[in-house]
Amino acid sequence: MAWGALPCHERRDLPPEAAVLEDLVHATLEFIRVNQAWAAPAVFVLAFGESLAVISLLLPATAILFGLSGLLGASGIPFWPCWAAAAAGAILGDAVSYWFGWHFRDRLAHVWPLTRTPDLLPRGQRFFARWGWAGVFFGRFFGPLRAAVPLVAGSCAMPHLPFQLANVSSAIVWATGILAPGLFAGLAMG
Repeated sequence: MAWGALPCHERRDLPPEAAVLEDLVHATLEFIRVNQAWAAPAVFVLAFGESLAVISLLLPATAILFGLSGLLGASGIPFWPCWAAAAAGAILGDAVSYWFGWHFRDRLAHVWPLTRTPDLLPRGQRFFARWGWAGVFFGRFFGPLRAAVPLVAGSCAMPHLPFQLANVSSAIVWATGILAPGLFAGLAMG
């Protein structure tokens, strides 16, 4: 039996949380490999979750998307529908996080997980005063910031149009960066 095939409770070299996450990654990739018609919808959900405040902390979407990118080249799953789904999911996830920040800005400091870091919102305000739309654009490429930046942008009342321009353009670049490398590697091996 392969190491990755062991149930998570039988793996002694990984903490239980890591083993469960690894099992989730493998199960999702296997589901997509077997049910290729679900690839684009699964990519949309993963990219949306990866970009959604708080949910992104619980979902190993980056690992799944990188693994899926290898399947794209190796198994013939169409690239462009998955790429469009990744970009659309990321755009929508950031837009929802921005909306939450915008509408609940007065109460955000009193909501978990922001209650654990009370200086986050004032730091975020200084960040947006300095970087503006560029902070939203580049924030997408830094894991822990990916979902927090739109939330803080909304809470800082960043104007909608500059936010959406940065959101859409960074999502397009991000979707390409997360899916294209595995596609090319899979094509090169096949």
